[in-house]
Amino acid sequence: MFRLWGKIWKDNHMIRDTVYEEQSEDTRTHKIFRGLDEICHEFDLERPIWLDPTIAEFKRHSRARFGQDSFIEQISFDYLEIQVLEEG
Repeated sequence: MFRLWGKIWKDNHMIRDTVYEEQSEDTRTHKIFRGLDEICHEFDLERPIWLDPTIAEFKRHSRARFGQDSFIEQISFDYLEIQVLEEG
């Protein structure tokens, strides 16, 4: 089971969250991208851009934050955070 937790933060408060689950035998990268797509769809957001610092953070901690610099449109929150909860 692969689980990816998506959270929207504003003023140091989590204002919305969801968990994406998948049981396929696909690669970790594909699961992460599909999970991010589903999380963004549920939150009615465009897909953020993976900047180099975001990629480095995700490689180190299995967690990434997407702030305004990762979105083309204006966002009404501080950042979107994704975190891998379970891999297997």
